[in-house]
Amino acid sequence: MKQTFDYKSVIDRYYPAGLKVRGILLRHSSAVAEEAVAIAKRCSLDIDINDVEAAAMLHDIGIIRTNAPGIGCYGSAPYLCHGPIGADMLRAVGAPEKYALVAERHTGSGLSEEEIRARGLTLPPGRIYMPQSMLEKLVCYADCFYSKSADMSRKSIERVEASMASFGPEVLVRFRELQRLFGE
Repeated sequence: MKQTFDYKSVIDRYYPAGLKVRGILLRHSSAVAEEAVAIAKRCSLDIDINDVEAAAMLHDIGIIRTNAPGIGCYGSAPYLCHGPIGADMLRAVGAPEKYALVAERHTGSGLSEEEIRARGLTLPPGRIYMPQSMLEKLVCYADCFYSKSADMSRKSIERVEASMASFGPEVLVRFRELQRLFGE
């Protein structure tokens, strides 16, 4: 029998009971995980469902070290850095590299080197911020439908597309490529 990684212990380690952000992380990540698992099953993807669930539950692990007081995060890093921060946190506890890469590459519909330079984004250099594997693409896509604020209900495709378009046409094009892979 295949042994699965205990993602819950990682969440417990970094997000102790009683923190406002723990509830937000769990609610958001659970919605993303449910969406990603449903898509994987519907599309008959050749991905282990345990990996889908774990990667989706851990994709935002780095938010706690960012400065996002609205969701209970009082770290010093810009929110945009939660992906690479989360990847480093996952690597520090021995999580599978595929989960760390999901965390690192899930933001928006991915971020190209050109976009990072053109917008002057402060991300650690020398890393790839575009989803590469099917697991990375799946969690990235599912994440687009859920925010960590307001009622956290599933966004419509129109709302997601409008959000993506606000970051530039290339971002919307990438999202639509993911939509072709996973959409209904």
